[in-house]
Amino acid sequence: MNRRSILKSSLTLLAGGAVSKATNAEPAIMNVNTASSPSSLTITDMRYAVIVKPGPSPCVLIRIDTNQGVYGLGEVRDIAGPQYAMVLKSRLLGENPLRIDYLFQKIAQFGGNARQAGGVCAVEMALWDIAGKVYNIPVYQMLGGKWRDEIRVYADTTESMDPTEYGRRAKDRKAMGLTWMKMDLGINVLDGIPGTVMQPSGMSKWELRDQPNLFIATEVTDKGVDRLCEYVAAVRDNIGYDMPLSMDHLGHIGVKSVIRLGKAYEKFNLEWMEDVIPWYYTDLLKEITQESPTPTLTGEDIYKIEDFEMLCREHAVDKIHPDLATSGGILQTHRIGDMAFRYGVPMAMHFAGTPVSCMANVHCAAATRNFLALENHSLDVPFWQDLVSGIEKPIVNKGYIKVPDTPGLGITLNDDELKRHLRPGTGYFEPTPMWDEAQSWDDALFS
Repeated sequence: MNRRSILKSSLTLLAGGAVSKATNAEPAIMNVNTASSPSSLTITDMRYAVIVKPGPSPCVLIRIDTNQGVYGLGEVRDIAGPQYAMVLKSRLLGENPLRIDYLFQKIAQFGGNARQAGGVCAVEMALWDIAGKVYNIPVYQMLGGKWRDEIRVYADTTESMDPTEYGRRAKDRKAMGLTWMKMDLGINVLDGIPGTVMQPSGMSKWELRDQPNLFIATEVTDKGVDRLCEYVAAVRDNIGYDMPLSMDHLGHIGVKSVIRLGKAYEKFNLEWMEDVIPWYYTDLLKEITQESPTPTLTGEDIYKIEDFEMLCREHAVDKIHPDLATSGGILQTHRIGDMAFRYGVPMAMHFAGTPVSCMANVHCAAATRNFLALENHSLDVPFWQDLVSGIEKPIVNKGYIKVPDTPGLGITLNDDELKRHLRPGTGYFEPTPMWDEAQSWDDALFS
């Protein structure tokens, strides 16, 4: 045999072996939901249910269905209506739900600050839930993996006009195992106490609730500052100084009053004062942050990452505080955290909904390095954790939520329990054909 025939014979043997191995090989793609074919997956329906609970409510749950039986769950931000989500249905039908970033960009224009972003974010959560179920991995893994196995929770307590009672309630919260506390303390506790608040008489409800702080000439006096400090002192006396204490809802007061309170609260070592003025007054926030020894925080009503970056780049606040159901959903909030990390800014997370949105927050927090703590407004709602199954109970255990390793968000709905808490006059994920067609031609943003 010459060299050419030997080479030809060897190649024939190699080829035969390769064919034999290919014939017996396992499928190339592993850990994929066998009931789904990712490349041909399409969205076929979107429905909703409106849940009522104590605290911020109602809460709208959405369900996105596909042609292969895989569905995803999402939640519109608390106190927002289902229309914010349902107007997006016509833009989603027939699309592959795994094209998450593409679909987000397609619907992002229908979002806005505060509750206006609720629908966009609910859809984004549901798309990630579908992707995790299809590929059989938890959402956090698709964000790059987790930094932590448990998510720290912080919460406030019910308020009281009596500082002593306020402190006692805070002590009860600590006994639940919380390692981080928040208190709401505004000038409302000064009502009826002469000489504590300087404010023009006869102001309308619109001025008091909707006009920005800077335009209602309301300032706290020395007497008012001293009284407010009594409340903070009572809480600190009951929970000690070995755990962070944050503050929210100071009231619609002027910039100089915020600074004075920041200085008065220095001795109580607060973790932050929250949303002291509207977030879009960047220069004034920066003035407060530079003048106040008490750290500042804002962000729960911000939609765009560019606005968060402005605050971080200017160091207008010490910490940011996105609400994932406003800040673009899971991926955008994760990106906001990564951006803030580059500027040296920590990130807490605002949340006040059901366990559906809660678990979206948990996955995002697990995968975001500069995360601090996640808010929870439902520690006193007896049925809150019963709305879902599939995760470890109690969901909030001694101040932490365990990050689930099950696919997607890791939860399923408890239908019977949810039906007990439906908003009166509404149905449970009923058909929504009235939203199948686009009702306006507003998708073209440029010509």
